[in-house]
Amino acid sequence: MLDIKFVRENPEVLDTAMANRQGSWDREKFFQLDEERRSVIAQVEELQATRNAESKKIGVLMKEGKKDEAEAAKEAVRQVNDQIEGLADRRSALDSELADFMCRIPNIPCDATPVGVDENENPERRRWGVPRDFAAEGFEAKAHWDLGTDTGILDFDRGAKLSGARFTVLAGAGATLDRALQSFFLNTHISRGFTEFIPPVIVNREIMYGTGQLPKFEEDAYHTGVDQFLIPTAEVALTNLHAGEVLDGAQLPLRYTAGTPCFREEAGSAGRDTRGIIRQHQFTKVEMVKFAKPEESDAELESMVAEAEYLLQQLELPYRVISLCTGDLGFSARQTYDIEVWLPSYNAYKEISSCSNCGDFQARRANIKYRDPENFKGTRFVHTLNGSGLPTGRTMAAIMENYQNADGSITVPEVLRPYMGGIEKIEPLA
Repeated sequence: MLDIKFVRENPEVLDTAMANRQGSWDREKFFQLDEERRSVIAQVEELQATRNAESKKIGVLMKEGKKDEAEAAKEAVRQVNDQIEGLADRRSALDSELADFMCRIPNIPCDATPVGVDENENPERRRWGVPRDFAAEGFEAKAHWDLGTDTGILDFDRGAKLSGARFTVLAGAGATLDRALQSFFLNTHISRGFTEFIPPVIVNREIMYGTGQLPKFEEDAYHTGVDQFLIPTAEVALTNLHAGEVLDGAQLPLRYTAGTPCFREEAGSAGRDTRGIIRQHQFTKVEMVKFAKPEESDAELESMVAEAEYLLQQLELPYRVISLCTGDLGFSARQTYDIEVWLPSYNAYKEISSCSNCGDFQARRANIKYRDPENFKGTRFVHTLNGSGLPTGRTMAAIMENYQNADGSITVPEVLRPYMGGIEKIEPLA
């Protein structure tokens, strides 16, 4: 959520930011709500001053024996109280309406975010690795959904039988590979300074609100009750671990990680990536979350991207890094890098990690602050960051396609073999 005072004093900044995001905001409604709310506050303060003055008069008049005048003063106080009560109801209504208005405005992109219309204008920053030339090796590469069926490690039919479209059963070496990836990712993060958590996968409404999933993206969330949801990513739980808290600045940055099942309705993705395991309703993902001082958050974003890249380098999977432009930026982010892994079935790079700096946007919603008495008085909002590190399903698809062999087998990346009991190759069914 944006700072109301900043918006009030810099509406032109928001005009530009929303236009760059290919959207808009209702400037007129904001100022109408904000000015009426401030007017009500001023009226209440004026009435409170009147009430205090009349209340003081009552005691004096009673001491002087002026009973009638004292009763008149009491009546004046009662009338003022009624006015204050009425204004309090209006203040509450205005507070709610303004809060609802503000929570639907996306974050302001930072200067480092390139201006662009959509995903077609996301600039590429760098590439790593070279995609295999399967034709030069004498065979045609298969898509992971065919490889998964041929080897028996992906069962789409039984997934659909159990739960419907976009659910898949992982079997045998497929289940082992998914578990191996999660362990490899977590162990790597932990060895490089992250603290592991196992959070609940069901969270309350205010927790989803804190990271910006609600109210805008409620249709994409799985409800388990009126005010509880299955998490779409561990970012939701990890970030809100410190909701309503004041952190010690000396301990920042905090670096957290968690591997969890994630659940998304994918309400707005009809027709996209319907085959295979690229876009599922349930998937496993290892997430990275950071809490940083504002002056350190940009550097922490760069190191988070490097962390995700390191995993792909260890797996020897070709990838590229792009910067999301303003028209493709997520709701809560001020800057985002996407890492896209090479998938032969698409003959293209596909997103496998998205790392974002949200500035104080989420911290303001979740009320997460820090104290640093050596540098400033009071408290300030932290900056929050999040990134995939990595999803096991998309990584598995990339491994299957990039490590396939002419005989239909799939070579297991060397770095994963200790996690798979020494299995070096996944063979096709007889």
